[in-house]
Amino acid sequence: MEYKLKYISRAGISEAIAKVELYRSLNEPEEAESICRDILTIEPQHQLALRLLGLSLTDQFTGGASDRYREAEQIFQRLNDPYERLYYPGILYERRAKEQLDAGLPPHTLLPLFEQALRSFAEAEKVRPAGNDDAILRWNRCVRLLQSQAYVSEVWEQERAPFDDQDTPPT
Repeated sequence: MEYKLKYISRAGISEAIAKVELYRSLNEPEEAESICRDILTIEPQHQLALRLLGLSLTDQFTGGASDRYREAEQIFQRLNDPYERLYYPGILYERRAKEQLDAGLPPHTLLPLFEQALRSFAEAEKVRPAGNDDAILRWNRCVRLLQSQAYVSEVWEQERAPFDDQDTPPT
């Protein structure tokens, strides 16, 4: 038997988008990704499918997702809307920082990723559509995480130089 991908119809795109959103809400990002790829095969610049594909990839971040990171970054660069080209990379940086934090990387090493996310959200805020506060909401989440007791304590522990029994104060 020959295994060959089949093409969906253009008329079925809106139903396929609904399925992508359903699979993402069910925490089945691989299924969502597959459907996005089916849509993009017949309509390569479909903006909603690109956005959802990038998000589906970030939904799959699990500690060693650097290959998915680059792919998501490239997909978000294909978005036409200036706000989305700023906002979605912010989500990418934020999610990468969180997945690396969950994987056990020291919090102080992830500050550059959080700062990239914050810069993206700040720039997106400047060009956001009226009434769209998404960039502000994401900014606030990053700031709250950076201000959380667990994050601050871990960074403080990393910054303090531990002394051994043989260490003596400087003279």
